[in-house]
Amino acid sequence: MKISHICPGSWAANCYLLISGGEAYVIDPCISTDAVVKRAESNGAKIRGVIMTHGHFDHILTAENIGRELGVPTMIHECDAEMLDDGEKNAFKTFFNQERKFAPADKLLKDGDTLTLGDELITVLHTPGHTKGCICLLCTDSFLVTGDTLFSNSFGRIDLYGGDLHQMKASLETLATLDPSLPIYPGHGEPSTLGEALSQIRFLHYFNN
Repeated sequence: MKISHICPGSWAANCYLLISGGEAYVIDPCISTDAVVKRAESNGAKIRGVIMTHGHFDHILTAENIGRELGVPTMIHECDAEMLDDGEKNAFKTFFNQERKFAPADKLLKDGDTLTLGDELITVLHTPGHTKGCICLLCTDSFLVTGDTLFSNSFGRIDLYGGDLHQMKASLETLATLDPSLPIYPGHGEPSTLGEALSQIRFLHYFNN
């Protein structure tokens, strides 16, 4: 499986394409349908669906448009479904003092779900803490898309709707059971490896339950 980073005009959030066997999933889109299609075509792939790692506006802004214009399903974890049509919960109102509602997702994901792309598998890992329904995507045991759960040197903020420090700690400890050499592709910032990113989070060693 291949990952391709698309970023222009994306509110400083990382949008990715996962590509395998001539098919692609769009991850966390905040860019135009045309930009997504062009990147997919340059990789010889056709868009199969849209996956949102969580329900904040900067990771879902164009998911509805892409899904409708390309006739493909949009997906989010079931615990973040409520965020899509609520500007307080998806943080648009927090940042811009305006209501912003998005269409419901076509498919609700759960921990352990698997998605097929080409002849490879993507496994959904529920990693709450930043939001109730944050997910990471384990791609054929080759790399991990971490959304806003884990960045190269920090973790996602926990002061917005659905954030919880205890859940974040538990989620990071779950990720720590995976191969530390796995490359990670976060929702903001630069790629890293799982072990290196986790090593930057000191509270994992000192935070008490």
